[in-house]
Parts: sequence; structure tokens; C-alpha cells
Amino acid sequence: MTSKKHHVVITGIGLVTPLGNTTQESWQALLAGTSGIKAQDRYAMQGYHPYPAGFVRNEQETLDKLLDAKDQKKTDRFTHLALIAGHEALHDAGLSATHPADRTRFGTYLGVGIGGLGSISDVVLTLEKEGPKRISPFAIPKVINNLAPAWLSMHHELQGPVLALTNACASSGDSLGLAFRAVRDGYADYMMAGGTESCVVPASLAGFGNMRALSSWSGDPACASRPFDAQRTGFVMAEGAAVLILEREDYARARGAKIYAEVVGYGASADAYHITSPHPEGRGACSAITLALDDAQITPEQVGYINAHGTATVMGDRIETHVIKTIFGDHALPVTPDHLLVSSTKSMTGHMLGAAGAAEIAFTALALHNQKFPPTINLETADPLCDLDYIPGVARSAPVEYALSNAFGFGGGNSVVVLKKA
Repeated sequence: MTSKKHHVVITGIGLVTPLGNTTQESWQALLAGTSGIKAQDRYAMQGYHPYPAGFVRNEQETLDKLLDAKDQKKTDRFTHLALIAGHEALHDAGLSATHPADRTRFGTYLGVGIGGLGSISDVVLTLEKEGPKRISPFAIPKVINNLAPAWLSMHHELQGPVLALTNACASSGDSLGLAFRAVRDGYADYMMAGGTESCVVPASLAGFGNMRALSSWSGDPACASRPFDAQRTGFVMAEGAAVLILEREDYARARGAKIYAEVVGYGASADAYHITSPHPEGRGACSAITLALDDAQITPEQVGYINAHGTATVMGDRIETHVIKTIFGDHALPVTPDHLLVSSTKSMTGHMLGAAGAAEIAFTALALHNQKFPPTINLETADPLCDLDYIPGVARSAPVEYALSNAFGFGGGNSVVVLKKA
């Protein structure tokens, strides 16, 4: 290890989301303002409220190429999605099983919010109905969170540090932030980092539903996720995975790699306030943004775009707006041509829980790379207390050098990552 601080860049992106099973499918749908939210048809016949949801669909053929049927039975769906996204990210980065040759310098951090909740529910039902002898010996390694990054490390011979991070909806924002530090500070040269989640299952629908956190929208499901809109009714749960390749900039440039963006700052904090509600003044979120900007050594006025946490809950949207105005001041107000742009891509993907942060960092990197910024769809009647430029309806082109991605979670965890145009 060296004490020298390295520049860190994103050279590969893999996405599997309700918008599509590849990065390009997801990105093009996002720019077009297409919703991935459908009627929730998997459990509607089992007495559950038909909450709209975001599902990954038609991914089996891709999975079959990566994992044989025997191993698919040993693994939960959140691991399957991580393997698909990880394979695409590695291929996109132009890396392989032989490059880099020193696999001990290539690590794996993955954020997982809940993990194999569906499989856990199945185990409990089997135990009650058929007894302990019917429980699979793979029941535990199938569901625990760290097996998703473990499978990625095994698949790609990544022998550097491997870790699962669980911090609710900030999980994969933290995984990217800590992976950035690992490369910057010399603990690794390459990191596969991201998040995965597949928890749109009866237990979570009932739990979040009884919490009254889920959208109760009864019209077109594509209109159900409505961040910052006065008619929003809660968040829409979704599944997906996002995996990024972080790499030392000098290594990436030496091999002529495509560079999406540079990672330049990370801030994390705790609200220390409530198990589900954010602090009413956004205490922890303000701290995380301030720490991230300090880490990047930039001023608020240098930031041109924020991919907001923006879940479409009344309290969350209003507090995040207040936080942005507190930190960015007049720069946040849409009164000058170069004011801060803000959008919530959850309006199209839904909320992928532990995978959301990484997916939104990936979208932010793509936005900087293309200088095109995704919209917030379904924003038709603005909440009077949400008065920023959320890019309503239609994607926008703008010259932006720095961008943030916010991720805030139950329990008060806050994670903010700063990217710079490469």
C-alpha cells in the first residue's frame, strides 16, 4: 500500500432495472421519461393490496448464461441480479479474468438493504408446514447479504476486500463511497461496487404497506411514482441491481479505458433521530452533503446537478428540498440560467431500496458523461413547499462539471457521493 492519494474513475457500468436489463436500455428509457412501473401482478391474488411496483423482467436467458441451474437454486434473486449487473460492468470496463493480473488488488463492495426476504419467508413456511428436515442446507447462504458480493468475487476471481454493506436505502451509496476511498487511499486498484435488491415480496409489501409508506395510487401504474408532486401518495417499491467498476485513473488512462466520470467526494452521517422519519431540519442530510463537498474540495456553487433521493413521500421530499436550499442557498433557486438542476429518477425506476443509491450514482455518471440530465416524470402539480427546478417531464442538456447523488435511509443513515465530469 502507498500513502499517495489516487484519482478514482468509473470505467464500467452494469444495470438491471425495471427500465431494462442493460445499462443502455435503462439509460435510454430514463432519458425518454419512460416509467418502469407496472401493475403489481405477482401477489394480487393472495389477498394483498395491488400496490404498483417495479420488476425486472425477462432476465432468465441472461442469467442462464452466467449461472447453471444447480447454483441458481442455491442463490436468491438479489444475487442473480447482482451477477447480471456485475458481468455487464466488467465487460463494459474492458476488464477480464486475466486483466488485471493481480486479483488481490481488485475488491468487491455491494450494498444490500434487506437481502433474501422472499427466501426467508419460504423457509419459515416450510418449517411450519413440513418440519426442520425439509429445510435446505443452502437456506442460510442463500439469503445472507454478503453472499451477493461473495458470488461476484468468486465469479470473477476478485481476491481483494469483499464486503456487504447494509444501511437501508443508503446501503449502495455507502458501498460506492467506501470503494472510492479504498482505491483513493491505496487499499485496492480496482473495485467492483454497487448494490442489489429483490424484495418486492408479500412480507415487504405488507410491512411497508401497513406503514403507509407505499404509493396507494389507483390510476395508471406508470403515474404512481410522483416525487415532489402535490398528488403523490408514497413511494413505489422496485427491484434491481447496479454495479460500477472504480479504477485508479492512471491505470485507466494507461490502458485507454472509457471513463464515465471521476469520483471526487463522499460524505456519510447519521440523523440520530428516528427509526423511519428523517430529522425535520435535515440535520444528518446537511452534514453528509457538507462532508462530501469538503471531501471533493469544491463549493456548493460548483455543483450543477443533484440526483435526489426523492422517494415521493411528503415528508422526505419537503425535507430534502429544505436541505438543498440550506446548503446551496440562492444557487438552488431557479432564477438564473446556471442554477442547480435536481431530479428524481425514482419517478421512473421506483425505489430499489438497497440498490437505489448505486443505480442513481450510475445515472449521474451517465448524465455527466453525456451532459444530459434525466427528468422527474409525473411532476404535474408542484408541492408549494418543493420549489426547485426538478427537470419536470423532459430530460435537459446542460454544461455541468460536478454532480451529487443523495441516498438517505431508515434509521437515519445518509450517504452522498460527488462526481466530476471526466
